[in-house]
Amino acid sequence: MTDESRTLSFRDDKGASRATWIAGALVIAIVGWMGSGYILPSDDAKSVATPQTRIAPVAVAVEQSSVQPVTLYFQAEGQAQPDRDTSIRAEASGDVAEVLVSKGEDVEEGTVVARLSTTRAEADLSRAREQMARAQREFDNASELLERGVATADRVSEARADLASAEAAVTGAEESRESLEIIAPFAGRIETLTLDPGEFVQAGADVGRIVDNRPLTVAIQVPQQALNRIENGQTATINFITGEEREGRVSFVGTSANAETRTFLAEIDVPNEDGAIPAGISAEIRIPTGQAQAHFVQPSTISLSPEGRLGVKTVDAEDRVAFNPIEIVRAEIDGIWVTGLDATARIITVGQGFVNAGETVDPSPVADATVGEAGQ
Repeated sequence: MTDESRTLSFRDDKGASRATWIAGALVIAIVGWMGSGYILPSDDAKSVATPQTRIAPVAVAVEQSSVQPVTLYFQAEGQAQPDRDTSIRAEASGDVAEVLVSKGEDVEEGTVVARLSTTRAEADLSRAREQMARAQREFDNASELLERGVATADRVSEARADLASAEAAVTGAEESRESLEIIAPFAGRIETLTLDPGEFVQAGADVGRIVDNRPLTVAIQVPQQALNRIENGQTATINFITGEEREGRVSFVGTSANAETRTFLAEIDVPNEDGAIPAGISAEIRIPTGQAQAHFVQPSTISLSPEGRLGVKTVDAEDRVAFNPIEIVRAEIDGIWVTGLDATARIITVGQGFVNAGETVDPSPVADATVGEAGQ
């Protein structure tokens, strides 16, 4: 290396030093600006932290309600049953000689439904009468001989016994002849009839069925919790599935519950003199059971408490919400009747789902109410 060589040296760039100072100043400015909110809070922050600021009460719609007397009803589904329904039986054996009525015909009590052939019965009656006449002659002869001293008293007693037996046979033969007529036991309608001329029937065989539906008996099942509300003599309104409506009267209330359903049988007599209502059809029964003082409310106003109880929310004189447990006593198509409220009450009808018991609200009458965003 020559003497002429020069040693390399580095010097700081004044421009680079200036940039460093500028970056440092910016960082300090940003940190200072971010921390200024803690040191010098803004007016907005002060207003949020001010304890005097309150949230406006929720606006709700209320309706004034007063207690009213309402009739309570017991309602149930039932079935119309005939007053009497029995089989028609043949009392004697024999061939059917003639059938005098038809199925579906209305008959009176004692009407002859059919007659059996009398040939055998007449022969049995003639035979019995002949035997009775013979026994009578034997008894007369024995009595005459006893008076003459020829016969003994035992002979007379034996003849008297034979005569009594013959008389009983004649009576039985006469009854058998009368039993050849099959008779309607009561007034009603012939529902079934299985007799044909020439057919042989046995004594005691069912040959038909007769039904009396004047009046009708409507049977219902009464739950055990409602049994004390139903008693004999109460009036009832019966709406049959055919559209007919009749008034009836409770005629029977059972005292022994069904082992499976725990319900009690009750029966209602329903006039049916024209026979227009057939037996066996379904019916809806309403029995008035008393009165209660209740409020008429809409189902939409009903709420549930945290414990699961049904209730209605009301507003008191200080505009505080109160939860009132209720009991539904009667339901209708357009509302329900409930008890459990005061005689007069302001019921929350709109917004009740957004307020709780004890809260203060801004109530307005239903017609003028403007519910806030929270209640919409």
